[in-house]
Formats: sequence, C-alpha cells, structure tokens
Amino acid sequence: MANWRVATATLRRHLRSPPPTIFTAFREPTGSLSLANHRRSYTTATLADDDENDPRGKWLTLPPFSPTIDAAAVGKELSFEVKGSTDGGSTTALRWILRCRPDLPRNLVQKLFRLRQVRREIVPGDELQRSQLKRVAAKESLNVGDRIYLPLSVGNDAPPPAKKERFRCSEEERKFVCSLVLYKDPAIIVLNKPHGMAVQGGTGVKTSIDELAATCLTFDKSESPRLVHRLDRDCSGLLVLGRTQTAATLLHSIFREKTSGASAYGVKKNIKSLRRKYLALVIGCPRRQRGQISAPLRKVVVDDGKSDRITVNDNGELVSTQHAITEYRVVESSPHGYTWLELRPLTGRKHQLRVHCAEVLGTPILGDYKYGWQAHKTREPFVSSENTPTKPSLSPFGLDMEGGDVSSKQPHLHLHSKQIDLPNICQLLEKLQVSSDSDISDLDNLKFDAPLPTHMQLSFNLLKSRVETCDNC
Repeated sequence: MANWRVATATLRRHLRSPPPTIFTAFREPTGSLSLANHRRSYTTATLADDDENDPRGKWLTLPPFSPTIDAAAVGKELSFEVKGSTDGGSTTALRWILRCRPDLPRNLVQKLFRLRQVRREIVPGDELQRSQLKRVAAKESLNVGDRIYLPLSVGNDAPPPAKKERFRCSEEERKFVCSLVLYKDPAIIVLNKPHGMAVQGGTGVKTSIDELAATCLTFDKSESPRLVHRLDRDCSGLLVLGRTQTAATLLHSIFREKTSGASAYGVKKNIKSLRRKYLALVIGCPRRQRGQISAPLRKVVVDDGKSDRITVNDNGELVSTQHAITEYRVVESSPHGYTWLELRPLTGRKHQLRVHCAEVLGTPILGDYKYGWQAHKTREPFVSSENTPTKPSLSPFGLDMEGGDVSSKQPHLHLHSKQIDLPNICQLLEKLQVSSDSDISDLDNLKFDAPLPTHMQLSFNLLKSRVETCDNC
C-alpha cells in the first residue's frame, strides 16, 4: 500500500510540472546529394533565437524574402496604360533560391526539393511565439520576411562556377568600343552599332557586342551590360543595353509587349512605351508615298536545310507564322531609281523590314543580297562626277568602314536604326524603389538619334548632288 501511495504522489508532481521541450530528430528517407551518397540527418525544432543549440546553424540560410519589381506588369502598364501591380508581391521558393544563389544549377535545386531537404522559417504573428522550420515545396509562395534554409552540403555538391574568359581587347579596340556609346545612365547604355558587327555570338562570329560590352562597357558596375533587343549584323544604328538585371528585364518586357500588343490589339492600343524609326535606301519606289504593311511572316528552310529565310505567308496557313506590322513613308526619291524610306516597325520580327520592303513593296533595300538578289543582279552602280575612289581600310575588329555606298559594285546594307523613343528607365526604377505604388504615368521620355554610317552618308551626298545637278539642267 505504501509503494502505491509513493507512486501516486510522484505521478501527481510530474503532472503539475511544465512539459519539457522536445526536440524531434529525424532521418531523411532518401540519400543526400554528396558524392559519397551517404545518409545525413537534420534536426528541426521550435527554438528561441538565442538558444545556443539552435540547429539552424547546420543550415545554409538565404536572405529573407522581399518583394521585387514585376517587369512584365510594368511593361504592360507602360505600353497599354493598364494599371497592374508593379511589385512582385510574392514568388515561389524555387525562384527565390535561384535568385539568391545563381551559382547553383537549377537541376540541383529541384533535386533538393524532391528529396525534401529545403526548409522554410515561418515567422509567427505573435512575438511571444517561436519561429519554426518546416519543409517547403518548390512552387510554394513566400511571404515577406520568410527565410529559406538549405543543407550545408549544397556548398560541396554545387559544381564550381565556370570561369568565362573575357574577350581581350587592345587599347585601340577598347577606345573604339567606348566611342560607340551615345548615352549612359545607371540603368541603360545606348550604342550606335557599326555595320558588320554581330550583336550576339554564334557560328562564324569572332567578336560580338555582347562580348565586347562585358569587357569594355561595365564602367562603374559589377554587372556586365545585357542585350534587350537585336539588330542584324549588317544593320547599323541604335542598340539599347540594360546595365543591371532589373533594368534589362524591364527593357526586354517593353520590347516584347510592343510586339505582342501590336499583334493582338492593333496600332491604336500600342500608344507610348516604345517608338523606333529606321532609315533605308531601297531600289525602286513604292506606289504610294506612305502606308502600313500588315503581312504575316514565316520561316522556310532552303539549301537542303543548310540555311533558312523569312518570307511573307501568302497561303493563309496560321502554323508557324508571326504577325508583322510596318509603317513606311517616302522621304525622298532619286531620278536614278533609288528611294529613301522611313520605316517604323510596330512589331519586332526577324528580318521584318527587309522582307516587307522586298516582297510587299517590291523595293528591296540596297545591299540586301538575301532578299533582293534579283534586283542586284540587274543593278548598275551609281555613277557621278563626284565619285572618288577610296581604298578599302579596315577598322578595329576587321570592320570595313569605308566604301560600300551606292556607287560600289557591292554596296553595304543601307538599313539604319535612326531613332528610338523609350521611357526613362532610370527614373522609373528610382520611383519604384521609393514606393511600389508610385505613379509611373508621368515618366519622362528619352529620345535618341544615331548619325548615319559612312556608307549611307556617302550615298545620301551622291544622290543629293545628282538631284541638284538635274535641277540645274
């Protein structure tokens, strides 16, 4: 009886005492990502931040989630005056990890989620409650302040970052590249791209704007400038680059929304975000002085698959076609069979202006042997008393900056990106940093105008002198 009483009293004292803190240790059912492929165990618990045994020290901690700019929403608002959310609001756990740790391969991060080795710290609303670490799914949305925890092993499992060798430039080449800069602010760089220089690397391309920008145009930034749109290799003129990832994403969205908006809604809906004007010298003269071309384009494979070209889709099939719209205006006609055209692309399709001029207007651009080869076969070089023979001289990177005008047997492509109007991206980002609800309808517009390349300026002078001579006859 005495033993029973002692046991009962002990049980009562135990029930009156506060429950102990229980740490739940568990072992993952699947293997880790290390080369040894051995099992690791991790501990989670509800702990105060000042606990010396906090197991969160065994995890790789990412910065707390904070909303970022939604470039797609901002691009739509600028293009169509459609009010949308200008902040990111939320993002998924997968995207936040890839944004914080761009050195980690995407497939490695996805494998961590599949193995259930990613944790999320839940911040309670009550300050007296303790934060918790819980498993998180890849597509689970994060709230402001949430932290993501990764196993420390990812530092060993991630492959070392590949060292990309930068293009080496001589001092003369560096000065040449810097001389192409027409405008620079903290958000963008605007170049006057020369004829014959590729924008992006590829087969048979030795140097490109993309590589040269990373070497010569970083200036005071740690990031390399990023391409946001394209120009053909033989096309000259204005090229815009983003100096930061945010600026580049926003610019890319503006260029993309310009094309998709014009294709889906027509010209009237696409009102203010981006305006581009090209100057071209074409063979022949359009029937009308101005007009709008709306012709879908499609890609066709030629030369047994060795190359391809863009053509107007006349058969009415919608498969693999892209809607393309171009406005044109005759600037000046020459009695010698050439015409200066102002071209305004409302969409940004590959070779759009060249195909529309050659196949729709029937006036191929001078120097366009891909789409106007037939007209060049019968063309005679322009002859003028002011023709002065020039010796071909090569500029840095092997560019042919002399000759190629209307008097040459093989003229350069006479297509130049002359003007671009776009919103002040630097001003926009400053506003959004102050408040995501800032009014962006009153942004200033930046207007750029690129001088003509040498070969087009020579052609302009020769044709103008020919007109003046005829007027004096």
